[in-house]
Amino acid sequence: MLHCSLAHGGAWRGLAGQFEDQFSFVAPDLLGHGRSAAWNGQGCFHQACSAVAQSFLGEEPVDIVGHSFGATLALRLALEAPGAVRSLVLFEPVFFAVALADDPHFVNDMNGLDLMIAAGKRREATKAFLSAWGGGLPWEAMPKEVQDDMAARIHVINDAAPALYQDTAGLLREGRLQALEIPVFLVRGSQSDPVIETINEGLARRIPGAKTAVLEGAGHMLPISHPKDCAALLRGFWQL
Repeated sequence: MLHCSLAHGGAWRGLAGQFEDQFSFVAPDLLGHGRSAAWNGQGCFHQACSAVAQSFLGEEPVDIVGHSFGATLALRLALEAPGAVRSLVLFEPVFFAVALADDPHFVNDMNGLDLMIAAGKRREATKAFLSAWGGGLPWEAMPKEVQDDMAARIHVINDAAPALYQDTAGLLREGRLQALEIPVFLVRGSQSDPVIETINEGLARRIPGAKTAVLEGAGHMLPISHPKDCAALLRGFWQL
């Protein structure tokens, strides 16, 4: 289970708990998050996080669940380590390169975040990012230590951008997604940014047999805000 940006593996506790003892869940802290090592800024952040996630794969194929940034890593693992992945669930993958390829009206809005971080306005940048991609809890309602923790790591959003917007990993290269032969489930919330619908539909067109679902009343943080409903969707997909 691969978490979203600025979160940690514990974000999956609610969803995993819906399955009691049916499965063994592994939810690592991605690089620069939780108790994982800090990101040193060298090389490609997406590739480095992918290597962390891949280190948890074993000899037996596993079912991978990813959310937001973690969902883009999950998709990358399925393409780069196909024998290790049995099925794939992608909650709201923020793979903006799909929207850039499919929607001529989509605009990359990362520049404002870049400028705020470059100006040292890390808390302002974090607040702006969460207003678009957070879980709905007002910034002012968050404990200061939580605010400070996320603000200290906000730069990873910019570091992930090349892979998410420019597809530096080549996931959209002709034939790659089309060659996926595992079950894939794309889930989004009905209240999410419209770009997620574009991304999910674009991926579904490219991945043979991919299934899609919309969770009514949910937003971008649906695995955290609606764990029971998400678990029901997973049971249907996994045919439990």
